Amino acid sequence: MRTRVRVAAGLPRQPGTGGTAREERATPAAAPAPKPPAPGISRRQRFRRDRTLLLMTVPAVALLLVFNYVPLLGNVVAFQEYDVYGAGITGSPFVGLDNFQRLFDDYRFWEVIGNTLSITFTQLILFFPIPIALALLLNSVFSDRVRAWVQGIVYLPHFFSWVLVITVFQQMFGGAGLIAQHLRQHGVDGFDLMTNPALFKFLVTWQAVWKDAGWGVIVFLAALSAVNQDLYEAAAVDGANRWRRMWHITLPALRPVIALLLVLRVGDSLNAGFEQILLQRDAVGPGASEILDTYVWWTGIKTGDFGYAAAAGIFKGVFSVLLVLLANRAAHVLGEQGVYSKK
Repeated sequence: MRTRVRVAAGLPRQPGTGGTAREERATPAAAPAPKPPAPGISRRQRFRRDRTLLLMTVPAVALLLVFNYVPLLGNVVAFQEYDVYGAGITGSPFVGLDNFQRLFDDYRFWEVIGNTLSITFTQLILFFPIPIALALLLNSVFSDRVRAWVQGIVYLPHFFSWVLVITVFQQMFGGAGLIAQHLRQHGVDGFDLMTNPALFKFLVTWQAVWKDAGWGVIVFLAALSAVNQDLYEAAAVDGANRWRRMWHITLPALRPVIALLLVLRVGDSLNAGFEQILLQRDAVGPGASEILDTYVWWTGIKTGDFGYAAAAGIFKGVFSVLLVLLANRAAHVLGEQGVYSKK
C-alpha cells in the first residue's frame, strides 16, 4: 500500500517495500546525466577540414586583390603633379591638395555632378520599380511554361552589349529609324529621339530598362520563392482577394530585398553608366550627356591630367560611401537591415 502511494505521488520507490514485479518494471529509469559539451575545434583543425573550399576561393581573392585593391595605391597621384611619361609616381613632385582645389573651383565639375544626379534620380524613379512589378506579375502567373517564356524574353537583353542596345534604339527611334520613316510615309514629320538633349535622361533610362530589367526580376523572384505558400492559402480562406494577398504577404516578403537594392543603388548614384553615356555623348552634346565618369575621362585621362582625374575619382568614392551610410541609416529607421545590421 505504501508503495502504491509513493508511485501515485510521483516519488521513487524505496527498495524492499514489497512492490510487485509489474510495478517495478513500470517505473521509469533515471535519465542519464547530460554529457559535457564537446570542446571547440582548433583553427588548425578547421583549416584541415575546409582546405578544399579555401583553395577554391584563392583565384577569386587573387583577382580581387590585383584588380580592386592594388590599384588603390595609385591614388597617390591625386596629390602629385603626375608625369606618366617622365618621373612616374616615385619622381613626380608632391603638390598636396592642389588638384582637389582645382576640382572644386571648376564650375563645370559641379554642373556635371548635377547632371549625373539628375540622370540617376530619373532612373531611380522610372527604372527601379519596374523589376518589382514584373516579378509580382510573373509570380501571379499560374502556368510555369508561360512564366519561364516571359522571363526568358525579358532577361535576354541583359547579355547584349551597350553597343548593340544603342544600335537597336538608333534603328528604331533615330532620324532614319523605322518609326520616323513610317511617319514620313504617312505625311507626318519624323523625329530623332537619339539626338534630343531634353529627352536624353529618359532615353538612357528606357535603354537601361530594356537591358537590365530582366536581371532584377530574377532577384525578386528568388526572394518570392522563399515565401511560405500556406500563407496565401490561409489568406484566401479568410476571404482575402489577390490584391490583399499581394499587399499583406508578397510585398512584406520583398521589403528586405527592396531596401538592400535601394541602398546599393543610392550608393551607386554617381555611376550612371560610363559606356552607355560615352557612346551617345557626341550625338546630344556634353551639356546634356556629361556625367562624372565621362568628364573625368575627357578632361583628365584624354588630356593627360592624371592627378586631376584621380582627385575626381577619390571625391566620387568618398561621396558614394557617405551616400551608402546615409541610405543604410534610413533603412534602419524604417526597420530594415540594409547592407549591414544595426549594432
